[in-house]
Amino acid sequence: MQKTVTSIGEILWDVFPEGKKAGGSSMNVALNLHKQGINSKFISAIGNDDLGKELVDFLSSQNFKSTLIQQSDLPTSTVDVKLDKSHQATYTIVEPVAWDAIELSDELIDAVKNSDAFVYCSLTCRNEKSKNTILALLKHAKLKIFDINLRPPFYNIETLKTLLAEADILKVNEHELLYLREELSLSGSTDEQLLKQLNLQFDIQIICLTVGEKGAYVLNDGHLHHHKGYQVKVADTVGAGDSFLATFISSYLNGYPIDTVLDRACKVGAFVASQVGANPDYGDEVFM
Repeated sequence: MQKTVTSIGEILWDVFPEGKKAGGSSMNVALNLHKQGINSKFISAIGNDDLGKELVDFLSSQNFKSTLIQQSDLPTSTVDVKLDKSHQATYTIVEPVAWDAIELSDELIDAVKNSDAFVYCSLTCRNEKSKNTILALLKHAKLKIFDINLRPPFYNIETLKTLLAEADILKVNEHELLYLREELSLSGSTDEQLLKQLNLQFDIQIICLTVGEKGAYVLNDGHLHHHKGYQVKVADTVGAGDSFLATFISSYLNGYPIDTVLDRACKVGAFVASQVGANPDYGDEVFM
């Protein structure tokens, strides 16, 4: 039976020196879920402007329904992306934008209630309006997946504590884990010790830690799984973590063993890092 996942968060244009590409971590996750056969639903907001219309047209070109994307008086989101010499991306995220003001509605509640999982992140909580919508929707979710997605300066530890306390599954990268270690006074010096402390503090079922080219770890039932990752020539890192998370979710919901889930997620994440932009086309061959 086809699984259904609802995600909430940013939809935007990543503006590179050579032009713009449709993106936003939450949209990237939703679109990758769709590519992998999940009934993927996406909650966000665009402005009543040409950039918003172009984003809807982009999703339509991907055969992705935009019925849960609201229209706002605020502008459609844009992000200036700069790549360093090692192709790592940094982002300048304009505010306020349409996805800062996502309105709670019965339609959104029904979508979350009828989904196998609900995916949320901290960036969308930078504004009280969207934050309150997310907190309300979490009450109706069967499986809550938190992509912590720290984007300075748009987070604080009190909000993160609230969001962590709701999570059944957490995805975090090595830099975000160091931030949590300091702010939450986690004890231990190894990744495993820190993840177990995080698990104890917030009772999170599964924690996934990505460590870039060194692969990823998963803490599940007290046992740490590791994958060394796949070595590729990096084009840019935009969207690689989002595709990793989407693959992790789809593989987990479809009942693969955790080691296989991790392998599949690393494969897709590496492939996307080897391509330009956040949403390259791919099919089942990426798992070979």
